[in-house]
Amino acid sequence: MRHAAREKSPFNQLEFYFETLEVFHLPSADALQNRAADLLRALKAENLAARLRVDWNDRMRTTVGRADFQRFLILLNPALQQFGLAEIDRTLRHELAHLLAHSRARKRILPHGQEWRKACCDLGIPGERAGHTLPLVGRALRRRFVYRCKSCQRHFSRVRRIRGATACLDCCRRFSRGKYDERFRLHLVKGSPSSKVPTLLAVPPREN
Repeated sequence: MRHAAREKSPFNQLEFYFETLEVFHLPSADALQNRAADLLRALKAENLAARLRVDWNDRMRTTVGRADFQRFLILLNPALQQFGLAEIDRTLRHELAHLLAHSRARKRILPHGQEWRKACCDLGIPGERAGHTLPLVGRALRRRFVYRCKSCQRHFSRVRRIRGATACLDCCRRFSRGKYDERFRLHLVKGSPSSKVPTLLAVPPREN
């Protein structure tokens, strides 16, 4: 009887499938650095390839990557793990294009200007967007530090203190052909209102 009941049961035709989530380990910083260096060497940028450093930074929230051309450093957000290896590689190339563009130009350039777009094409990501659209959860950070340009009187609000000499990029473009000029150096102002003016900054050239 029990055998007959089991044969008549409507559930004996059901088959259950459980989708296995794809999990992978984050590539090491060394592996990504070697990958980026190979891309640079293929473009005859051996000097930049020799100085380049790549690392993961778990303090990032809404930013997926950052390029520091003064330190030849690329920092990546570990949250990229949830979007796959292809997104990690694309972000690496995006940030690498910033370093390559600055290295080629040897002057102050727009962050996502024509020099950067050319570098993106050379690195295999033509049509790259300036900003990402990944759904990252961030946190609200108060911009406690406000700087002012004595020339144009613009205010620039920052989350952290500015390291080193930094000038108003707009004034540098207007009066010194885009090169850093001490006359337009930003000075810390306490109790100034936060400005909605885009933060365009110029920094003095780094000695090689």
